[in-house]
Amino acid sequence: MNLIVRLGLIGIGFFIFFIFNPVYSQEEIFVPTEKTNLPATTELWNGLYLKLRMTEKWWWYQETHYRRKNSLDNRSDFVGRMGQIYNRFGFTYLFTDNFEVTFGPTLVWNFTPEPGNPEYLDSVLEPRFWHQWLLTQGVGSVKILHQFRFEHRFKRSNEVGAEYLFTNRWRYKITAYIPLNKPKMENKTFFIAPSNEFFFQSGKHVWNIFEENRLYTAIGYTYNNYMFFGGHMWTYGPTDTPGTYRNRHIIRLNVMYTFDFRPNRRPITRDFAF
Repeated sequence: MNLIVRLGLIGIGFFIFFIFNPVYSQEEIFVPTEKTNLPATTELWNGLYLKLRMTEKWWWYQETHYRRKNSLDNRSDFVGRMGQIYNRFGFTYLFTDNFEVTFGPTLVWNFTPEPGNPEYLDSVLEPRFWHQWLLTQGVGSVKILHQFRFEHRFKRSNEVGAEYLFTNRWRYKITAYIPLNKPKMENKTFFIAPSNEFFFQSGKHVWNIFEENRLYTAIGYTYNNYMFFGGHMWTYGPTDTPGTYRNRHIIRLNVMYTFDFRPNRRPITRDFAF
């Protein structure tokens, strides 16, 4: 059994253990048998990704996101209200060309759901600590990425006087990078990258361990140290009201910059999750 398969099985076992372990058991909350699906909403996410290779094994990783969402009176305008400003930082250690681990802090500013309403603070800070395993495998010309991400969050709502609550989030994403004009992912490559990500959560205030599913299809182009990519993402998951579910249509526009500080650097052709 190769390294990728072994690590993948370990990651799946890790997910199952922490989601269903009684230490993270949920409060007894009445969950309706009938499900209500809310009308779809819209959002626009803009992201800047930075990856700096310091040595043969160590990288600096950073993401900055500016996210907007639809107006209260128009679910289809994408940009009517502020959503989040999102900063994730970390160090990446490259065990092999196919396996890396990243860890670090995240700072998220969540903006008010109702601008101008004095019952809500304009923004609140949500600190997190995150760590991630990223497994890469090749299937012909296609690169398959398996991303296991673990987030430990101190969350609160924007309501005045709300308290911070601690929760854990467990994520698994599978992404395929499919080159369109080259035999592999390299410089000046047009590509398509479909992905599917599952989110689970745990904590004594959580009524549903399933948090969200995200289906995302990006199209992109690599040019020297840059990767430009964007597309449509559809999400589905429960709200804070038991039995009520939301779905969102999100346009994502992103730029990734990768730089190698090593004196005898090789061309960067690896693919990175986003």
